[in-house]
Amino acid sequence: MTRDRREEKTGFQESAPYRASYDLQTDFVMVYGIDDTMPERVRQWRERGYIVHLMTGVAWGEYQDYLNGLIDGRSHWDEAQTDRDGQHIIHGDTPDIPYMVPTIAYTDFLAEQIRIAVDAGVEAIHLEEPEFWVDGGYSEAFKREWRVYYREPWSPPHSSPDAQFRASKLKAYLYTRSLDRLCAEMKDYALASYNRDLRFYVPTHSLINYTQWRIISPESQLIELPSIDGYIAQIWTGTSRTPNVYEGVRKERTFETAYLEYGIMQELVRGTGRKMWFLHDPIEDNPNHTWADYKKNYFRTVTASLLHPAVSQYEVAPWPRRIFEGNYPAENGNGKEGIPQVYATMLLNVMHTLGNMDQETEQPTEPAKLTELADQSSQQIGVLIADSSMFQRMEMGDGEQANAGKYDGTDPAAFEAEGDTELLDFSPFYGLALPLLKHGIPVRPVQLDNVRRFAHYLNDYRVLLLSYEFMKPEYPDLHFALAGWVRNGGALIYVGNDADPYHNIRAWWNQHGSEYASPREHLFEQLELQQAESGVHRVGKGAVGFAAIAPEDCASSSEGADALRALVIETMKALDDPACQWQPKHYFQLRRGPYLIAAVLDESVAESPLSIKGPVVDLFDPVLPVQEEVVLLPGEQSFLFDLERGRPADGAVGCIAASSRIESLNQSAAGFAFHPKGPEGIDAVARFYCPHQPLTAVIANRSKPEPVPFEWDEASQTVLLRYCHSSTDEVVIQVSWEAETTVKREI
Repeated sequence: MTRDRREEKTGFQESAPYRASYDLQTDFVMVYGIDDTMPERVRQWRERGYIVHLMTGVAWGEYQDYLNGLIDGRSHWDEAQTDRDGQHIIHGDTPDIPYMVPTIAYTDFLAEQIRIAVDAGVEAIHLEEPEFWVDGGYSEAFKREWRVYYREPWSPPHSSPDAQFRASKLKAYLYTRSLDRLCAEMKDYALASYNRDLRFYVPTHSLINYTQWRIISPESQLIELPSIDGYIAQIWTGTSRTPNVYEGVRKERTFETAYLEYGIMQELVRGTGRKMWFLHDPIEDNPNHTWADYKKNYFRTVTASLLHPAVSQYEVAPWPRRIFEGNYPAENGNGKEGIPQVYATMLLNVMHTLGNMDQETEQPTEPAKLTELADQSSQQIGVLIADSSMFQRMEMGDGEQANAGKYDGTDPAAFEAEGDTELLDFSPFYGLALPLLKHGIPVRPVQLDNVRRFAHYLNDYRVLLLSYEFMKPEYPDLHFALAGWVRNGGALIYVGNDADPYHNIRAWWNQHGSEYASPREHLFEQLELQQAESGVHRVGKGAVGFAAIAPEDCASSSEGADALRALVIETMKALDDPACQWQPKHYFQLRRGPYLIAAVLDESVAESPLSIKGPVVDLFDPVLPVQEEVVLLPGEQSFLFDLERGRPADGAVGCIAASSRIESLNQSAAGFAFHPKGPEGIDAVARFYCPHQPLTAVIANRSKPEPVPFEWDEASQTVLLRYCHSSTDEVVIQVSWEAETTVKREI
């Protein structure tokens, strides 16, 4: 049953040389960083059977030789991102690793670095995090780029909304230019030099997170680059625990935020044929939390990702060395401790299960049965968001400059202590999304920029929410598409009071003969609603709901959230379509083949538990127990295997879940044998369907067979095996249900 590594379903990134203690046995590994040790690290991982990629930072890295003029004889410190006080914007705590302005010279330098990796034989390259901070835009290199791009003198970004918007738009363009140039050149080099197809991927945070953290990145612009083969959605506890406001309460909402983040990242590949891996992190960049905190939030982010079934490839961990060898604060407050064995085992269970998630999906309607399918047409609801949301973060005063814009997710309390929480909040967006999400509506962020890229992009939706108070439409033809969608039966809910100062930037709606006070006026003209007041209006076969309020008002109080929900319900009713109904609930559920994913919401329409009937195997439990019922409380999630759905035919042995890569599974009339592989020293378990009760289980390829503890579950006809991973020799576990047996083994 060995999965072909060429499928590249799962992978991880690691900067250290190979070590058996974090050999996760995924399909591929991303060797991180280009230095003198890189070719040797590539060789080590390849010899262990991995498909080898390379990852490096595109905005920052160990590029001191370039900065200090050792590459071409010219100092390049003028290309470091610089704030208005003349301070370099630094990555981490190292003063000689700044974030860079992606000039042509810098891009050419990166190309020479990448050439080394191509020569080392890597099959794919990941250019991580093309990031330009909102606070940047004051370096001499950026000023030069401004003059070339805009053909006018540079304006300080903080001087006006127009200057801030234009600076941000330029920042996104510069990284788009850099990636296009770099990837195209290196693909040509690989073909010309080695006749090898080289692939390029961009690991990037979500548009939601970058906007909230005050970072500019190309995001959806990368869709238009033919040299980009796909992405990694860098979403994890560190991004998703960033506090937001719902019904006036500001707090961490890791599951809900992750759900929205994975949702918008899915839009980068929908309809393109490109790859997307969803990232999970069993810990996070902030080393000050306990293992219990990490585990709780890991459950939340994994569950949120699994509720987006269009993606079924995963980066199962960044930096497994810091997970399996790191030490973090102990629960009792006394010192630090390494990863608990039970958490390590559970992580491996989940990581190996993720390689099997390419499954047909179903929407269970009754939690007690999970066998009936619901008509989900009424749930096709989206919240539109555009790249321009990154371009218009609030203008900062001089007193805010010290902290603003450099939040990296590691210490939200520091921002709260300084009174700078408003710099992190993205309440206009969350005010539209959370009131629906918290009532069990699987709302998805929808990339507004894609409406003009794909002719049928909006066909999957019946209801869309929109506001131009936190973003702007790049082109007027977006409104022609939106108006046509409404007239053909869509329900558009627009929330906005035209008070955003960014309505006055130089843009298509107020230039070259156009005299609209805001882009909303142009949209409403296409809908023939120029004089519309707040309320619901029929437009063709569709309807438009309009609330002339600031969208952040929908986040600031329970009354605001209720008012938004009421407007959505009223607008949906105006369609007079029985298939488009508001169906609130306090949970999410999804079936992916034999896998069941569920999450129960807090702050929702009910506080009752959710009961899921078995028999199921709990994949979030390190011992993979068989359970006849799983009960989830508000704020809890589950990842389950349905034993009836997944049972193989004709009495065959089948692996349900394991904390190992299972290779060479062979069955005979007398039993079965398999070869488990995983990180050295980690306790492992595996649960198999087994047609007969085992008599023995042993490590068979030892001079003297060693017993393997096992537990038989008669009701489910499954066996749980317990063993420990070893790197000193190959392990073959043999399970026999007859006293005398010889089982074929293949290693």
